[in-house]
Amino acid sequence: MTCIMDKQFTWENVYPQHIVAFIYSGELTLSYGQRSLTFVAGDTILVPKNQLSRSIKKPLDGEPFKCVTIALPEEQLREFYKNRPILATWTENISKQRPIKSNPLLESFFASLLPYFEMQDELPEEIVNIKIQEVLTIIDAVDKRVSTILGTFSELGKIDLEKYMEEHFMYNLPLERFAFLTGRSLTTFKTDFKKIFKNTPGKWLTEKRLNLAHYKLTTEKQKITDVYHSVGFENLSHFSFAFKKAFGYSPSAITNKVNQS
Repeated sequence: MTCIMDKQFTWENVYPQHIVAFIYSGELTLSYGQRSLTFVAGDTILVPKNQLSRSIKKPLDGEPFKCVTIALPEEQLREFYKNRPILATWTENISKQRPIKSNPLLESFFASLLPYFEMQDELPEEIVNIKIQEVLTIIDAVDKRVSTILGTFSELGKIDLEKYMEEHFMYNLPLERFAFLTGRSLTTFKTDFKKIFKNTPGKWLTEKRLNLAHYKLTTEKQKITDVYHSVGFENLSHFSFAFKKAFGYSPSAITNKVNQS
């Protein structure tokens, strides 16, 4: 899939398949919880499946954001890694490292995809499968670490709910998605949440998001338009209403005071 953007765009997502992306121009910032990574032209990125992330895509140096992403179906990955060695562990923290090392073979492969930006129709499935096989072969040759992720197949299991929610509360997801990502049914998620936090998920999320917004506005002196979405609110009016209800004054009262000081 190709992507070209002339303006900054923010997107939150959980991909059901591993994604390999290459940036031709522009800048991409990926946030996992409260940790962020920034990528520019020439970077090859692996976005693991079932990981909640926020991406900010924006033009850079007069060039639009331009990238290509390739989804890697599990069936094809299983076939590819069936007879290949797989590293047991990944020693680095994936959230702090660029997962795929730069290599001329990768750059050449993605350069060969540039003509597809001009196509109006989707690629035939046979060509897509060939290209996936090709990129997997190159990745496996230039960066064996990636096999730890792409060659490991397991279902989501129950994880530490308290730690996960403290790191990801600022993402605007329905409770069903939070439940799935922590390895629980919605009912079990709500039950476990109440035991841990002594509050309902909805009330706890709103309180955490508003407190973070208050900190960003008062201490970091950020703009309201930059704050509301970054803490998990879908629109400005809902954020302003909830903020005033919680603190007794509107977000604009803070920014007005900052501007006058």
